[in-house]
Amino acid sequence: MKNSMEFYLHIPFCVKKCGYCDFLSGRASVQEQNRYCEALLLELSRCEIPAGTSVSTVFIGGGTPSVIDSEWIICFLDRIRDRFSLEDRAEITLEANPGTLTREKLSDYKKAGVNRLSIGLQSADDRELALLGRIHTYEEFLQTYRAAREAGFDNINVDLMMAIPGQREASLRKTLSTVAALRPEHLSLYSLIIEPGTPFARKDPVLLDLPKEEEERRMYRESIDYLQEWGYVQYEISNFALPGRECRHNIGYWQRVPYRGFGLGAASLTGETRFSNTPDMEEYLRDCRSPQLLMRDREPLNRQAQMEEFMFLGLRLRKGVSAEAFRERFGISLEEAYGQVIERYCRMGLMGEEEGRVFLTLDGISVSNGILSDFLL
Repeated sequence: MKNSMEFYLHIPFCVKKCGYCDFLSGRASVQEQNRYCEALLLELSRCEIPAGTSVSTVFIGGGTPSVIDSEWIICFLDRIRDRFSLEDRAEITLEANPGTLTREKLSDYKKAGVNRLSIGLQSADDRELALLGRIHTYEEFLQTYRAAREAGFDNINVDLMMAIPGQREASLRKTLSTVAALRPEHLSLYSLIIEPGTPFARKDPVLLDLPKEEEERRMYRESIDYLQEWGYVQYEISNFALPGRECRHNIGYWQRVPYRGFGLGAASLTGETRFSNTPDMEEYLRDCRSPQLLMRDREPLNRQAQMEEFMFLGLRLRKGVSAEAFRERFGISLEEAYGQVIERYCRMGLMGEEEGRVFLTLDGISVSNGILSDFLL
């Protein structure tokens, strides 16, 4: 029986850096983009994965992958098929932003085998989009979404953001209803986080006019209920899907399926070792022919670290973690390892136990960061 692995390809380019973004991305000329894409092809050509391993999902993220020439996407996926065992029903996702997609690109993506699009919208309110520094309006998103449907894409995610400067419950609800009415198969809803070093971090918090913490929690809880009314099931803290349309790549990440990252700064989990590629562009371009030279922050995970990851990643899923799977993996019961922590949070109503699984309740999700930190042994 084959083992499976997920692939992630990082495209670190965008038209314009948003005010909140701390991702490894930025603007680049067409020549710089092409040079990088050639290096990424070389890395794919020289990388080795364990024999007998198939590739179950491919996620092309960024940055904005739809910025580069679509011929590169065809080349990347052709190279993966040539070098690795790509499963027949592999989920292949490409991130895209309005303002960078054309009908020609969408046609090329279909030919390449992309079968899932993730479109960055963030808000249906043009004022909020401008505050975030997005390069598009809602109408431009709508044109992109319709073009994707016409091109034959029947699995689309839309990225949304809450706790945007000046946003209140009524505005968020309007965005949710506007987008849900389009019936994308998947929705991601993330809270805006002010990351150090970003333009937003340098702004006066008063002028940013962010919702208060309690208001943000209320907005999140109401969003869950509201999306449920539209038929969306929350399967992970920030992700919602129509029944059966969950993102397989996301679920694999939370369940610690091995994955290999390609490209600048891309992270990997292979053989219980975590590492990432160099974040330095010149180093990446120079060493792309020797993937071993790209590796940084190599961290072999001991049994304790694996147990910790199993819990704080798995608990992000609404169904939580399986006690049986924990015992099979680590040779001890969940109660032996974490009984006191689980019991305490169950008494507080922040965790629950049902049918051999432990999970965060809705109240627990609201304070998940504090709870998850208690699963660090």
